[in-house]
Amino acid sequence: MGESTSTSVPASSPRASSPGAFSPRVLGTTGINLSLLGFGAAPIGNLYQPLNDEQAQTAVLSALRSGIRYFDTAPHYGFGLSETRLGHALKVSQQDVVISSKVGRVLVPTNSNASVRHGFADTPPLEPVFDYTYDGVMRSFEASLKRLQVERIDILLAHDLGPMTHGADHPETFREFMEGGYLAMNKLKADGLVSAIGLGANEWQICDAALKHGDFDGFLLAGRYTLLEQAPCEHFLPLCARRKTSVILGGPFNSGILATGVKGALSGINKQPLYYNYEPAPQAIVDRVAALESVCEEFSLPLAAAALQFPAAHPQICSVLAGLANHEQVERAVQLMNSEIPAAFWDELRARNLLHPAAPVPA
Repeated sequence: MGESTSTSVPASSPRASSPGAFSPRVLGTTGINLSLLGFGAAPIGNLYQPLNDEQAQTAVLSALRSGIRYFDTAPHYGFGLSETRLGHALKVSQQDVVISSKVGRVLVPTNSNASVRHGFADTPPLEPVFDYTYDGVMRSFEASLKRLQVERIDILLAHDLGPMTHGADHPETFREFMEGGYLAMNKLKADGLVSAIGLGANEWQICDAALKHGDFDGFLLAGRYTLLEQAPCEHFLPLCARRKTSVILGGPFNSGILATGVKGALSGINKQPLYYNYEPAPQAIVDRVAALESVCEEFSLPLAAAALQFPAAHPQICSVLAGLANHEQVERAVQLMNSEIPAAFWDELRARNLLHPAAPVPA
């Protein structure tokens, strides 16, 4: 990760203004204002566990009442279920919000009756199929408009490009996107049907590569700039600054391990497995989280608060998404983002080589 090898705090430790859950930040040069805390809508698409329509609507309306004005969804989340539920709840609320959704998959009928598919439970009988062609992106976009009950989408992101998802097929998939889907996204932007375009990815390297081939307003980067991973501050985030491109940070808890910590599991109190990056956490990650958790205990701070606030300190991060499924999770996320964290806490993390020396921290 490029952590500091020094045990002392650098004299010029970078600090940023303290985050607040609803402090608006602008996406690149688009003029689109995002609430710093955003609503990740995968859970209302029945991610890992089923919700009913009423529960999903309550989660969205609770977020609106709390002041959240940015909502991220995708056709993949519940195979249309997340977009449909979000669209209905926003129609009920009549609030002005910013919506991002995604392209790169089309939904086709399936005969599968499995209760859980691709991590989503009790979904419509549809299967997501990758399609980054011009026509595929246009068809996906039109379907999203209908599900969301809107005439345009603020931010449109190409979903899940990169070797992590496509393996050996990545070069061909990326070529298909740049020669097809990327042109479609630019056409939608030119026609005023979207205000900003970008990528939604799990690896910063594909976002970096995309900037060498095209112009993008922003990226949604999931899990790659967190208390556990800070490599993007070495090259990618400075490149974004030079290109006037913003980053929306998804997955601030790295699949949950930064939300729960590890001490409960290690002591046997919590029997749930520890997950990092959607897989069982390797020992090195467990050890690092334990070290972070130890410092949090010294300062009587929730680890989850530090995890949520840390990425927001970087000036290129314009919003941090928390996946939210109910009113309680909404209230908790707002509380965590607004918690007071003393500067000495961040200094201690840096002194213990738990932060990259170039990573900004809240003031």
